[in-house]
Amino acid sequence: MTATILDGKAFAAQVRTRVAAHVGRLSAAHGLVPGLAVVLLGDDPASHVYVRSKGKHTVEAGMRSFEHLLPAETSQEQLLTLIAALNADPAVHGILVQLPLPAHLNADLVINAIDPAKDVDGFHILNVGLLGTGQKAMVPCTPLGCLMMLRDHLGDMSGLNAVVVGRSNIVGKPMAQLLLGENCTVTLAHSRTRDLAAVCRSADILVAAVGRAEMIPGDWIRPGATVIDVGINRVERDGKKRLVGDVDFAGAVQVAGAITPVPGGVGPMTIACLLANTVTAACRAQGLDAPTDLTV
Repeated sequence: MTATILDGKAFAAQVRTRVAAHVGRLSAAHGLVPGLAVVLLGDDPASHVYVRSKGKHTVEAGMRSFEHLLPAETSQEQLLTLIAALNADPAVHGILVQLPLPAHLNADLVINAIDPAKDVDGFHILNVGLLGTGQKAMVPCTPLGCLMMLRDHLGDMSGLNAVVVGRSNIVGKPMAQLLLGENCTVTLAHSRTRDLAAVCRSADILVAAVGRAEMIPGDWIRPGATVIDVGINRVERDGKKRLVGDVDFAGAVQVAGAITPVPGGVGPMTIACLLANTVTAACRAQGLDAPTDLTV
């Protein structure tokens, strides 16, 4: 048996098409054009490429894109002043500050300065609390993308055993909350978990988000399980640099029922869900119902 490959690139394109359709309806019916502001500090080439990609997809979806490129030496006060201005700007419905920040800045302070209703990254402490208590929240983009792919492939997940490997605030913890919301039985595993192999083998759904290249071998996968690999790790193979996930794809694809590849799996969903969150934020700001196919 060879696993079904869950094509994140194709699915993300579908989500962006849905986003564009909702944007068109909002504009026609309410004169509402969602706006996304992205703030980037410094000159890291990879971050600049990522921000350009976000801006391109934002405009293609019919939304407004506001990019603020700041020098690395920007002070905390200057950054907080910009965030305050974006919070107050009615044309801006979503605010994203590209992480990581330069070392002299306090990331928690910056994130929590963003209006929670415009926090399309879902990192504000209020959104973390709302998600944790099952209330309406802005959901972090990567876990939201994982959930959309799982819903599309599996449909009803009630009663399934879900194991999330990795307990980060950005992926692991919110992913566990989302799976609980789908009525899964959830185990949040990590580097200190005893007999991690056995825990992984119990999973109908396995989400790997630890940031260690191919640490989960194929024989840790339950036959027929759905595997979502969030890891993006750069390794050198045969003198060439390659991207690999947290799961040994070659081994897992022989056992799993379905699996996301790296690259081309979860990664493309992150930007698609950023756009989806911006539409959700714009709707909520105007007292409109957010599209049910773009949120939880």
